[in-house]
Amino acid sequence: MDNLKITLKKSLSGRLQKHIATANSLGLKRPGDVTVQPNNAQTQGKIALIGYLLSVETCE
Repeated sequence: MDNLKITLKKSLSGRLQKHIATANSLGLKRPGDVTVQPNNAQTQGKIALIGYLLSVETCE
């Protein structure tokens, strides 16, 4: 199974609390933070919610 490299590109300042909580659940707190997550339905749902804040790449 592939993994996803997720980077927070925009600030969480002034965003909805639900979006901030979603970013924190991915391990992203500041712009520039990077995390590697499994490519599954839960991660895809989080990306769909806050995709406008993220950059997503596949990695092996």
